[in-house]
Amino acid sequence: MNDSFLAATGLNGIGMTSQRTRDRLIARLQDQGICNYAVLEAIRSVPRHWFVDEALAHRAYEDTALPIGHGQTISQPYIVARMTELLIEGAPLDKVLEIGTGSGYQTAVLARFAKEIVSLERIKVLQEKARQRLRALKINNVMLRYADGSVGLQDKAPFDGILAAAAPADVPQELLEQLAIGGRLVIPIGEHEQKLFRITRTEQGYEREFIEDVRFVPFRSGLR
Repeated sequence: MNDSFLAATGLNGIGMTSQRTRDRLIARLQDQGICNYAVLEAIRSVPRHWFVDEALAHRAYEDTALPIGHGQTISQPYIVARMTELLIEGAPLDKVLEIGTGSGYQTAVLARFAKEIVSLERIKVLQEKARQRLRALKINNVMLRYADGSVGLQDKAPFDGILAAAAPADVPQELLEQLAIGGRLVIPIGEHEQKLFRITRTEQGYEREFIEDVRFVPFRSGLR
């Protein structure tokens, strides 16, 4: 996604959604420890204001979560950047499973780092909006599925990376089993006090790393 495309589609933004505003966000993320240059460039260039309602567009480049309706949120840019960093560290990502498409913003950022992404969303309205946004951005390596993400997607496994945008009480065993050897699962865990973990599958089992305390919407099952 280059600057000429963004300009042609009006996605560069003006005022509070301008490139200068995005640059200030990048500086804040660097201050918070995000250091992967490719991830910072993805955050800088993906038009976050495109993924929120027009009434909230002026807040799109604040480092905060914002509501997207149906009890869901678009994650704060720091969390998107941090989870992306954690997922891409290690072996290359050929196939990634994203649980919780939401607005499609994390999907758009992650699409730069994987050959193929399968993204699951249980709320049909959100999935359709995300599909329109990703299509407008000409992101073609993402397959969207209207599905319950709590059990992953066995028919597409194994995955080199799995990223969950909602917090279960504990790690679903199905997700662990759908990781390839060397694959990473980045997931928040907990009901009241949530913690972000990266779990790597090895020949011997699973290695779990605590990253930091976080706050996510709870993991839900069933379709809406």
